Amino acid sequence: MTLAGLPADWTFYAVGGAATFLMGLGKGAFGGGLAILGIPLLALVMDPIEAAIVTALLVAFMDFFALASFPRSAWSKPDLAWVMPGFLGGLALGFIVFEWVDRHWVAFAIALITLAYTLDYFLRSRAAVKVIPVSPVLANAAGAAAGFTTYIAHAGGPPMAMYLLRRGLTKTEYAATTVAIFTVGNLLKLPGYVYSGLDAPGVFLKALVLAPVVPVGVLVGRWLHDALPQQRLFTLCYVLVGLAGTKLLVDAARALWFP
Repeated sequence: MTLAGLPADWTFYAVGGAATFLMGLGKGAFGGGLAILGIPLLALVMDPIEAAIVTALLVAFMDFFALASFPRSAWSKPDLAWVMPGFLGGLALGFIVFEWVDRHWVAFAIALITLAYTLDYFLRSRAAVKVIPVSPVLANAAGAAAGFTTYIAHAGGPPMAMYLLRRGLTKTEYAATTVAIFTVGNLLKLPGYVYSGLDAPGVFLKALVLAPVVPVGVLVGRWLHDALPQQRLFTLCYVLVGLAGTKLLVDAARALWFP
């Protein structure tokens, strides 16, 4: 760190800027999904705990730009009504597990389910993918899984996508609804992460330094959202879900068997 408290190593700005841009791009294009990359990328240039705190601060900041990018009229309100109770319960469970239980086993199971779902999508023809109506049971289950994984690893995108991508929403409805859900989650997570960072106030400065990259990433992602046809965008969503699920699986397996 410099005398002014700013990181002196250029790799911090290169890696941190790239990580922030990718998270913002995912937020603007798909409503989220790339926050899972934040911790491992930022951990290359800072302590992993600091990386988790900086990621939480940045994604909460991104939500303000993402909310402004998608109209409220695009929210799928019936899905929100059924997703949010499970989502809030998942956040509470995530807090408990984060404090008391080995969360890596749960993350491992969720990753396997996510990958199985993604593989199923690509093995079937596009026309064979069944669109489902609003399902209170599935919506609450997906919400609970997303709330849990977003609290413990900023990885709520895959389980939420498992439900919303089957709902037959337009690409804008899908992205806008996802943004609305995770805006609530990221704001509710924020006090805990801020409290965790009080012992290392330098993390707030690091987040502040990276913050100007946020609107750039979100705006580029929003352009990508408008530029890509809906089917191609959804296919790309499934690719990202698969990549995120793979990473979640690898991280969980490494923590369980190769600590």
